[in-house]
Amino acid sequence: MYNLRKLFLLDPSVTFLNHGSFGATPGAVFDEYQRWQRELERQPVEFLGRRFTGLMAESRAVLGKYLGTHADNLTYTQNVTVSLNVVARSLEIGAGDEVLTSDHEYGAMDRTWRFLSRERGFTYVNRSVSLESRQAFIDSFWSAVTPHTRVIFLSHITSPTAVIFPVEEIIRRARMAGIITIIDGAHVPGQLPLHLDSLGADFYGGNLHKWLCAPKGAGFLYARPEMQDLLKPLVVSWGYESETPSGSPFVDQQEWLGTRDISAFLAVPAAIEFQARHKWDEVRAACHQLAEDAQNRICDLTGLAPLHSQTENWFAQLTAAPLPADTDIAVLKSRLYDEHRIEIPVLAWKDKKLIRVSIQGYNSQKDVDHLLSALAKLLQ
Repeated sequence: MYNLRKLFLLDPSVTFLNHGSFGATPGAVFDEYQRWQRELERQPVEFLGRRFTGLMAESRAVLGKYLGTHADNLTYTQNVTVSLNVVARSLEIGAGDEVLTSDHEYGAMDRTWRFLSRERGFTYVNRSVSLESRQAFIDSFWSAVTPHTRVIFLSHITSPTAVIFPVEEIIRRARMAGIITIIDGAHVPGQLPLHLDSLGADFYGGNLHKWLCAPKGAGFLYARPEMQDLLKPLVVSWGYESETPSGSPFVDQQEWLGTRDISAFLAVPAAIEFQARHKWDEVRAACHQLAEDAQNRICDLTGLAPLHSQTENWFAQLTAAPLPADTDIAVLKSRLYDEHRIEIPVLAWKDKKLIRVSIQGYNSQKDVDHLLSALAKLLQ
């Protein structure tokens, strides 16, 4: 197992198994982030007034190569919630329309869609899906498509349950049916290989401060060129009615928002380079093996089966395991941290109690052993 703990800034007294919430940034990448902040403060007018467009374009070009698309199909945002709010608030959907999703979605996005459904009169459908197999998922989800389905919104990797959904086939079917696809990829960049042009989603939002380990406040929105005209700026500023200094109205309207610190975006190439330098494909594979070990051992401890079948690969570095139904999740979470210094989410999903384990390159077998030892004591 690769143990890169010394390269990160994490508190050594904490067993950190919650990379999935906000990520963690390596010291070298954080130094680059602060270098850009200092550069901004040396001459703010030159930096934001004259260099902004070029600097952002250079960074997006590196990101585009990493994500398998042209830079003009991407715009930087603070996070996926912002990215997908841009899309959801732009689309003209109303009474009689349906937005179809799963029952595994991130709470902030469920709230976004419910808010808009009440405001505009469309129906937001949370479909229960089967995790018996990839095909069972596809069949159970697609059976909820109706003539009223205008939009499919789906996580690529789910937040509460840590499951990789087979979005490729759903996107393909939706394109044939004339249904717009919006994919929440908050947990994907840095955890799974991603080629956006090949994937074919109409809109895709991703976080870069999670598994890519960029500084906090670095996310992106991808829009297929044919769909970019549908988007409206979430914040109307100088990028609207501009002379498109970037060459892309989509980029200008979404990215040119006035005075703000863009250092996190400019440090993204350093995060990409850091992972390439440390052979991240090998790191990810080792992390997956450790995550699989953690899930198996938790399920052995509780006697509970995983949420999904074990015949197909449903997770990568992030995994969730069920806990006994009578678990007081607030108490367990507090005791894990207060008594054992383990940072890990314990949550309720539908009628289940779950513990979600993140394994990143700085984790080790010792971290998983510590977690299992603590759970063995506390679950008594």
